[in-house]
Amino acid sequence: MAKKTKVGVLISGRGSNMQALLDACREEDFPAEIALVISNKAGAQGLDRAREAGVPAEFVDHTLFEAREAFEKAIDEKLREAGVKLVCLAGFMRILTPWFIDRWKDKLINIHPSLLPAFKGVSTHERAIESGVRIHGCTVHFVRPEMDDGPIIGQAAVPVMPGDDADTLARRVLEAEHRLYPACLKLVVEGKARVTAERVRMDPSTACDPDRRMFNPEV
Repeated sequence: MAKKTKVGVLISGRGSNMQALLDACREEDFPAEIALVISNKAGAQGLDRAREAGVPAEFVDHTLFEAREAFEKAIDEKLREAGVKLVCLAGFMRILTPWFIDRWKDKLINIHPSLLPAFKGVSTHERAIESGVRIHGCTVHFVRPEMDDGPIIGQAAVPVMPGDDADTLARRVLEAEHRLYPACLKLVVEGKARVTAERVRMDPSTACDPDRRMFNPEV
């Protein structure tokens, strides 16, 4: 069996997307393993989830550092000590500096609860409902210095139903996130999703059936 690629996950809260990645990594044929989880919040539920799964989990208090870059250097050191080759953001509520993003360029991915480039930033579900869109969803992308920007790896679309409020729509999107993130991580680790000229180029073997494109890539 091929050696699994070590992945680090940065969180700030409950870690539901981290849990989806952990569950995927338990599969024998999944090409990655979670080597380290780091949170900037001491009480993050995701830290407990990681430890219960036997994954090293650490709290790094960003308030102890005078500058963002100093905080990120501490995180970077821990990730590299753990042998991490790829970093996943999973509800990490800190804006990363260009220093960290450049250091992990094309090895740093994020999931955002909208179909980017629509609804960057926060309150995506409220804004989707207010705008009247009929389709909403989530996006996994490589991270770039501009917030919620970067080459798109995959997207999943869900309907906005009559009578939806932000909570019901958020639950529907979250279910899609939990399926999409592991699928995209797998593609990146296997080298089937690569950045060329700031676009993600997919291996031809990943081509979607046109009738099943609500998840792209298929999951």
